[in-house]
Amino acid sequence: MPYLLLLEEDAEIRTTLEQRLQSEGFRVRAFASGREALKFIVHPSLGQQDRMDAAVLDLTLPDMDGLEVLRIIRQDALTRDLPVLLITGKNEEIDRVLAQDLWADDYASKPLSSRELVARIRAILRRAAFLNKEQRLNHFAFGPISVDFPAHLAKLRGVPIDLTRREFELLAYFVQNPRRVHSREKILHQVWGLEFLGESRTIDAHVRRVRAKLGEESGLIETIVGVGYRMGGPENQ
Repeated sequence: MPYLLLLEEDAEIRTTLEQRLQSEGFRVRAFASGREALKFIVHPSLGQQDRMDAAVLDLTLPDMDGLEVLRIIRQDALTRDLPVLLITGKNEEIDRVLAQDLWADDYASKPLSSRELVARIRAILRRAAFLNKEQRLNHFAFGPISVDFPAHLAKLRGVPIDLTRREFELLAYFVQNPRRVHSREKILHQVWGLEFLGESRTIDAHVRRVRAKLGEESGLIETIVGVGYRMGGPENQ
């Protein structure tokens, strides 16, 4: 049974979401303040059985910014890989950029239905399980690009590439699966953990950013018109 941390300021919303998540088979520990949640989630006395499987964080909190909670989670060795879903009442582009740069696993704006929340949580849990499986092989390389999962580091000809978490995972997916055509649907499922194509523009935007950071080697990631992307040309080359 997945164990979730729910951080939501509004008492009514918090209770409603907690009850819905429990009805969907999740164990839930709910908090109204960032400091209370952090004290619990990074508490050194927690046993392995009490480790969180994912966290749902509201950005608007009474005591501290939800982004600061996320920063602390990502800085702590015990929680830096915890799947995190950010929720906010705002719908501004700057919030989305901050969420990506801080390595959130997903982002949603209020009003958010319980059904959508459950779907997104299941998606980030699937994605985390997929990444854990893939990371059993720690190092990958294709051409001048190398990927080191334990260090969360990608290099181009030995020089580290400055990537956000999602950019790193997207590039790593291409490096692990070169010379194959990957549809946007498959990328959403494997890297984003999503089952639907509601965010294909997000994939395209991330590919553009990764290409820009590859510089002269940007052509290694090809666009297959009407289908998706491929790294390194067809398999028979």
